[in-house]
Amino acid sequence: MTPENDAAAPTTVAVIGGGQMGSGIAQAFLTAGCAVTLVESFAPDRARERVTAGLEGAASRGKLAEEVSAVLARLSVHASVSAVPAGAALVVEAVPEDAGLKAEVLRAAEGVVGRGAVLATNTSSLSVTELAAALGEPRRFLGMHFFNPVPASRLVEVVVAAETAADVVETARAWVDRLGKTGIVVTDSPGFASSRLGVLLGLEAIRMLEEGVADAAAIDTAMELGYRHPMGPLRSTDLVGLDVRLAIAEYLHDTLGERFSPPQLLRDKVAAGELGRKTGRGFHDYR
Repeated sequence: MTPENDAAAPTTVAVIGGGQMGSGIAQAFLTAGCAVTLVESFAPDRARERVTAGLEGAASRGKLAEEVSAVLARLSVHASVSAVPAGAALVVEAVPEDAGLKAEVLRAAEGVVGRGAVLATNTSSLSVTELAAALGEPRRFLGMHFFNPVPASRLVEVVVAAETAADVVETARAWVDRLGKTGIVVTDSPGFASSRLGVLLGLEAIRMLEEGVADAAAIDTAMELGYRHPMGPLRSTDLVGLDVRLAIAEYLHDTLGERFSPPQLLRDKVAAGELGRKTGRGFHDYR
């Protein structure tokens, strides 16, 4: 296998999963000049709308070098993985955090693309090595953990699984650079670097709220002004989604132990449908 291995962005990219993360990843590669195939089986029209809205927002802020129409001309949206171009240099899987679903999608993508393609998962916590076991060529597979909102976030974790080839890691890092982001290389382990630390801070903030130490605004302000965090841990949880954070915490609890046990307040809010910004209410009110 000889993947593209220079500072240029990959010519053709496929993103599987058109939700908030997948559409953001698609936007980032489109903005870098790539042709992008976005696969969203449930609501392909909504996925296109998300990308369009993101590009229009970037243009309104003076962050887009081209006309929105010119960028969108490089985007195609489909409902099936079979539409992924055989010549795609990179396929990024960005479906929900379900290991079985991710493995199924990755197997399907591997069956479509050529042997020179790099396959990546955008998981924020699941074992990349275990996902690699579903593939025929695990050496070309790794994690590319983007952050929400993808276009504005500067970090990408490049997660190296047990069998990931060194040249694939270097290619992925070069592509991240081309997106104008910073890539850090992390060995596959539960939660990687970012989720492991971020979730631990978020869970402690929830426990403090649960115990009445301070209200949500005070806890967030303490970290924003006292430690220069751009966003407090409770607002960050609202942005990520309380359901997403709970799923990650449960996985880390199972793999790393009791310190990641989800607080009852988090479970209660998820059960009540208070999932953060996407529902209008989480630890803060957005209605």
